[in-house]
Amino acid sequence: MSDLLKPVRWGVVATGGMATVFVTDLLRVPGAEVAAVSSRDLARARDFAQRHGIPRHYDDYRALLADADIDVVYVATPHSQHHEVASAALRAGKHVLCEKPLTVSAAQTEDLVGLARQSGRLLVEAMWTRFNPLVQQARELVADGAIGQLRSVRADFGVVAPPVAPDHRLWDPAKGGGALLDLGVYPVSLAHLLLGEPDDVLVHGRLADTGVDAEAALLLCYPDGVHAYASCSLLADSPLTATVLGTAGRIELAAPFYRPTELTLVRGDAEPEVRRIDLLGAGYTYQALEVMNLVRAGRTESPHMPLADSAAVARTLARALDRLGVRHPEPA
Repeated sequence: MSDLLKPVRWGVVATGGMATVFVTDLLRVPGAEVAAVSSRDLARARDFAQRHGIPRHYDDYRALLADADIDVVYVATPHSQHHEVASAALRAGKHVLCEKPLTVSAAQTEDLVGLARQSGRLLVEAMWTRFNPLVQQARELVADGAIGQLRSVRADFGVVAPPVAPDHRLWDPAKGGGALLDLGVYPVSLAHLLLGEPDDVLVHGRLADTGVDAEAALLLCYPDGVHAYASCSLLADSPLTATVLGTAGRIELAAPFYRPTELTLVRGDAEPEVRRIDLLGAGYTYQALEVMNLVRAGRTESPHMPLADSAAVARTLARALDRLGVRHPEPA
């Protein structure tokens, strides 16, 4: 069998809502096989396996990592556990697709990136926006000068969080809670995609009673006045749109910008050019397909979500969190 058609066997760590949506999309990809799932709760692991037709389930991710019939591990745990699980997977010789943010700190991210490069295994941050065909088209339009000189990127991600206990992952500092790591990473990653890492980060926001950021507005500053505005909130709904402004036009990504199905190119007096796509599944299929193709090709880095970009986004988020006074404790 050609390596280009070789099945890729996945192991899934965690059984929450994110894992459910991802596995549903993953099973749409030809050649994808989900071999095992793990959860600290064996009953949950068993139920998840039964619902998705997964042959094996474990009550410890270490047992899953010891499974020789797994090529790629998908990490869908709370943010605070990403570094622990992903690093263990890399050391076990597995390729890794880890949910965003890659870790809760710039230092952890740098450590994980270094480990991936040392291990020779693929590590990809599951920033599904980067793999969306329209977002990739937006990047190409900017690179081709379709809107002239790029001047600004604006994006927002705000939702009213449901009422939950203070120890819920959204609000608990020990679990990587807060708006920036959960939501703000999307507009910040989009800004990095189009503009790179900023020279400075200005931030204004509000902290929750637990000490995490409930909402934040970031101004990412680049040379010659070029800038990006990225906002996020767990207190208020926002339009969920993104606009890319240039000297000769603009690109609008329709809501929700993090998985858009419509892009509008506006230039001068010309009729706006609207591009639309039908998403494959919920939109996670694109990143799963790229990971599988990279594994088959023996490559260790994604061109759409390079490790250097993950590290740079982590640094920007860390600068913003530091200026807000948010501290996420890290395991010793």
